[in-house]
Amino acid sequence: RRQEVGRWAARLGRRATIIYGTAQFAQQGLLDELADWLCHEGVTTLRMELIEHEPLVADVDRLAGQLRQDRVGPGDFLLAVGGGSAIDLAKAVAAMAVQTEPASVQDYLEGVGRGLRLVEDPLPVLAMPTTAGTGAEATKNAVISSYDPPFKRSLRDDRLLPRLALVDPELSVSVPAAVTAASGMDAITQLIESYISRRAQPIPQALCVQGLQLAWTALPVAFQEPTDQQARSRMAQAALLSGIALANSGLGLAHGVAAALGVHAQVPHGLACAMLLPTALRVNAQVRQTELAELAHMLLDLPAGCSAEAAVQALIEAVETLCAELGLPRRLSQVGVRPEQIPAIVRDSYGSSMQGNPRDVPEPELTALLEALV
Repeated sequence: RRQEVGRWAARLGRRATIIYGTAQFAQQGLLDELADWLCHEGVTTLRMELIEHEPLVADVDRLAGQLRQDRVGPGDFLLAVGGGSAIDLAKAVAAMAVQTEPASVQDYLEGVGRGLRLVEDPLPVLAMPTTAGTGAEATKNAVISSYDPPFKRSLRDDRLLPRLALVDPELSVSVPAAVTAASGMDAITQLIESYISRRAQPIPQALCVQGLQLAWTALPVAFQEPTDQQARSRMAQAALLSGIALANSGLGLAHGVAAALGVHAQVPHGLACAMLLPTALRVNAQVRQTELAELAHMLLDLPAGCSAEAAVQALIEAVETLCAELGLPRRLSQVGVRPEQIPAIVRDSYGSSMQGNPRDVPEPELTALLEALV
């Protein structure tokens, strides 16, 4: 579908700023291909920006300032080609480049800054995901980080939803196996947490079921056989569904802690979600036993008459086995987390994601949970 980018982009404007997620795209000639397809439809490119880390406040402010200098306005749009980092950066820059209030994006983020609201409509965004994980192509927020002071918060507005999402599973074939594993577990975590969220609703839950049925068997195949087109297609669809689901139902403990781990220990988001998912399932097992048992019976070959409690335990063990098959670490110490960092991680875990967790998890309990994982 990437070959159709020119005719779709022409509906959004006549000048595109391309933000991409890995230098490999330039080396492989993909960016040149995109520029050619855009040019064929009369769309020019303003500049190309590489983002190989989770977007920081400084990244948004710098690029938004550059676009303002280029007098972006009607007819301009952003084309994001990459994982969640590239897409989130594009969404945030699309918003900040046109605001008349001279402020940093930090002043617009939830829970930090001055609580400013977007006044001007953001520029359109066309999202082309290259990883099957975050679902950022289907969400109305952009997650932005800072290390000093440490925080990871969302810029949130209905108008941040990308105008178009062009999903081509072939774009994910060349990503490293570790990225396939971590981003895939991010999608699975999002599908499960959205399904059991305290804000869960029937239609997003139905999408979660479909997404999990796709991803559960496809992820190990995509990891072992990266060129398997059926597995890549199933994962791309699952990731898209996970984004739609979380945008409507919220998330939970795994994502809440993952945000704090990213800020304080620079743990990649998908990897953090994978490491926290078994713990999140155990924490919520009693209050969402029926729902988790339903997922277990759907995904696993369980014996007839298996109790709900046994089914949930089997699901947790199956998640741990899947993570092991994908070569993902289980201990926080394996990814550089030190015991003395736990208090700060706990303190910063109670953002919007944690608000969707099926039950309240007080700080002493979360502290004990994380200390047991170090």
